[in-house]
Amino acid sequence: PFPCGMAGGFLLEIRRGTQSALLVIRSPVDVSVAADRLEVRSGGSCEAAALPAGVRLAPSSCRGLQRLPGGGLHLRTGLRRPESLKPQKNYVFYCQSCGDIIVKDRKFLRVLPLPSENWSALIEEWCCHPNPFARSTLHPQHDDCFLGDTFFLLNSGKESHVSESPMCCSEGGHHASQSEHQHLKSKENTRVICKRCKTMVGETVSSDTIKYYVTEVIIRPSEGSFTPTPRSQFIQSMVAQCLVELSSAKSTFRFAVKGDNGKSYILMWLLNSDTLLVESSGSSSSHSVFTLFGDIFMPSSGPVGTWNAVKVLYQPCIKSRNKDLADAWEDDIGVHPLKFPSETCLELLLILSLSTSSLNFIKFRLE
Repeated sequence: PFPCGMAGGFLLEIRRGTQSALLVIRSPVDVSVAADRLEVRSGGSCEAAALPAGVRLAPSSCRGLQRLPGGGLHLRTGLRRPESLKPQKNYVFYCQSCGDIIVKDRKFLRVLPLPSENWSALIEEWCCHPNPFARSTLHPQHDDCFLGDTFFLLNSGKESHVSESPMCCSEGGHHASQSEHQHLKSKENTRVICKRCKTMVGETVSSDTIKYYVTEVIIRPSEGSFTPTPRSQFIQSMVAQCLVELSSAKSTFRFAVKGDNGKSYILMWLLNSDTLLVESSGSSSSHSVFTLFGDIFMPSSGPVGTWNAVKVLYQPCIKSRNKDLADAWEDDIGVHPLKFPSETCLELLLILSLSTSSLNFIKFRLE
């Protein structure tokens, strides 16, 4: 509970887990609900109570106003989740691997979430007439940024900070047929790579739309500066955020991690997302686990470090392992797909396997 302005006659109880808040008005005063504060008017005076950092209300979601005997007026409202991007602000997209600028000083007028990937397949259930969106595509305009589960969609405009790779090679050294080779080449030519380190950061969706993966770019305000984050730590943090947000929004706990080549790499079950890990700096076994990508989990100060984490079970799908299970999950509507670059899927699989051998359970660092 977050008590604010009790002298003014109200109490605000915030539930972070359910992203909701209960406002209790104890005395006859006028209360205005804003995104970042509550304003109380009594007589000729007006007082404002600021909300805690990171908490923002959604005034349009206010509902359930009722008067309880001896308890005053009760009103429920939703919370706004923190946004990585906000409209009317300038941002720079950096390559996470090397820090090179991918998108420079871009200002978005609209930052909008995309519907689920299968939204168009449900149109027939929604409409009693032919699909009105059959020929429509959700492509951003120049000043738009669309947010997907694992990516950002931007209008490419005249960006000159990205490059497409003309290289193509068949996997595993096997000889590919001409049609397969053409398909691979076509797919490879859509890959957007960093000019400096040649890491894949996204792919072209159309002639004027580029998809940037959340695991490959770091977004900072234009007035800020780039601070490098160890690769393993960044992957864990972004994947953990995806798991937590999607499990809450879609009530699903099973995820199929797929590469940009369409292949399945990992099947994951989310066990819990409220784990708090406490680790002593003397535990050398876990420190050595994460050094492959330059990530050493040493506490910032003192002999003990703590961080939030999620726990998962997983099954690898590379080299046809667990093929029957992967095929069953492919047709299961209760499984949510997560698409990342193929190289990132392999990095993630290695992080999971190393975590298993060290800790006897799987954990992702959430922050």
